[in-house]
Amino acid sequence: MAQPTNTFDTYDSVGEREDLSDVIYNISPTDTPFLSSAAKTQSTAVLHEWQTDALAAASTSNAVIEGDEATLDAVTATTRLSNSCQIMDKTVVITGTQEAVDKAGRASELAYQIAKKAKELKRDMEAQITTNNAEVTGSATAAREMGSLGAWVATNDVMGTSGTSGSVGNTARTDGTQRAFTESLLKSVIKSVWDEGGDPTMIMVGPFNKQKLSGFTGNSTRFDAGADATLYTSVDVYASDFGQLQVVPNRFSRDRDAYVLDMNYWGIAFLRDFSMHELSKTGDSEKRQLLVEATLESRNEAASGLVADLTTS
Repeated sequence: MAQPTNTFDTYDSVGEREDLSDVIYNISPTDTPFLSSAAKTQSTAVLHEWQTDALAAASTSNAVIEGDEATLDAVTATTRLSNSCQIMDKTVVITGTQEAVDKAGRASELAYQIAKKAKELKRDMEAQITTNNAEVTGSATAAREMGSLGAWVATNDVMGTSGTSGSVGNTARTDGTQRAFTESLLKSVIKSVWDEGGDPTMIMVGPFNKQKLSGFTGNSTRFDAGADATLYTSVDVYASDFGQLQVVPNRFSRDRDAYVLDMNYWGIAFLRDFSMHELSKTGDSEKRQLLVEATLESRNEAASGLVADLTTS
């Protein structure tokens, strides 16, 4: 078949309007499970400080002779901890012309880019908090950096060969030899946390090890729902000997780390909350800076644990 002679078609036409959808599709995720679950608190200095304490070990020999003089117990001082507030920002600069022209998918380029950068800043903060980064106190030529999760959790961590623990936020952990995530490793950390006095409620893992955890069988049996032909293979709540823990996948934490968290003992201390301000106008453009200044507050790292050095593929 062929077109009749002199047929005028779209290939010959001039002036057809473009077909551009008025929607912008963005698949990038913005869920931040740790940041959303941690308590929000206030910092009043670039070095945020707090105190921790613990009770003496329970004794089975606390017996006093009738009428005896009181023996004075030793008093233990609190522990003073700190972490540096880190400044994080995103900037936008849009020309006056770009703001004025007719655009598909957004009325204002400036407003669209500000909303986009705000989501990016939140993702950056989640990634920074949950990574393995030692505190940097900063100087006139070096940015301050917070000690992140990997540099705090030390009491209840199990690691691969040659791995070493972090220390009070200012020493990052040393990664060890990676090994497969097993239920026995997870159970040992949960027990260790409970022995220390923690009451963990969350297991935070990356995507690969979320699937590994969903393969743990414990003492349960999996069923398929024959009526709706559905096979249930995921584990969203892990019922341990010491309570139920929500299993939360995190897109921004390191996939080699599986954290057992008591979120009552983690906070985000904001010196400056998420904000936006105009930058000086130096030409035919609009400039904005989105900014946050905050740090991770480890209220007592012994209330949480870590299964470290896990394989990720």
